[in-house]
Amino acid sequence: MHSKHCLVLIMAAGRSRRFGSDKRLARLGDGRTLLATTLAAARSAFAEVRVVVNAWEDPELLGIPVRMALAIHPTARVGLGGSIALAFQALGEEPPKDGIASAVIWLGDMPWVRPETCQRLARHADADTIVRPVYRGMPGHPVYFGRDFWPDLASNREDQGARSLLVRYADRVIAVSVEDPGVVRDIDEPRALAD
Repeated sequence: MHSKHCLVLIMAAGRSRRFGSDKRLARLGDGRTLLATTLAAARSAFAEVRVVVNAWEDPELLGIPVRMALAIHPTARVGLGGSIALAFQALGEEPPKDGIASAVIWLGDMPWVRPETCQRLARHADADTIVRPVYRGMPGHPVYFGRDFWPDLASNREDQGARSLLVRYADRVIAVSVEDPGVVRDIDEPRALAD
């Protein structure tokens, strides 16, 4: 069952500096690329999925259907926060998406999040809430940002993503305990592919 009131933004515009090569194209044990696996996981849980990439990249070479690519145009090197801001600015330039109350920020290097976890989190998502999974006391991803927070995300320049919003709007954050280690497992180095 797909969540129809959430839009997923898979953040995949990074440079993979710590990984040493383009980790989006790194192969997992089943032969699929990291980004393709993350995209498949998101598509199994959500009806509306977009992948954030740099405008100069060919989405098809990354295994992304062109209609799912959301191109950003950084004029200088930006961190995750800058990519998020540019993604929300680009999203704001598209026709309004009726019925979408929340945007889900999903990191492109997190392929093991379970669809049932996404559905559980989506039940708490609304225009005025921020929903975050917690696994054994550790906060994770994806994070659901209600439409009320999209202007703040569009002006975000924080290098570490959107952490300041989580602090500023702490009273609107719903932490949902989940039994899914995928919400805290990302891939920063090649050896993590085999874990």
